[in-house]
Amino acid sequence: MADGGVWVFRKDGVMELESAAGSTSSRSGPGNKALVYVPANETMRSLQALEQRLGAHGWERYYENRDVVQLHRRDGSLDLISLPRNFAQLRSTHMYDVVVKNRGHFKVVDL
Repeated sequence: MADGGVWVFRKDGVMELESAAGSTSSRSGPGNKALVYVPANETMRSLQALEQRLGAHGWERYYENRDVVQLHRRDGSLDLISLPRNFAQLRSTHMYDVVVKNRGHFKVVDL
């Protein structure tokens, strides 16, 4: 079974999988961007804090290994979020994946 990751669209319109190891070149480190939980204006600083906020919106763990944690919605939708277990490896593509699947609850900000 292949490792998880986040699907990203390149500028030429082609979609590619950014693996947990980060194989695409369009990454921004967490020092450049931050994921913010809008209702509390809280910057997400750990996987535990992010999972707690996502859990309040119907997300739960679906799969995990030593590198990746995947979450899915309890309502049975097909949405899936893949996050690096090591929160220091969270990239802007992971952040935008959370934002797109939780409109109005999260945003990405420049630091």
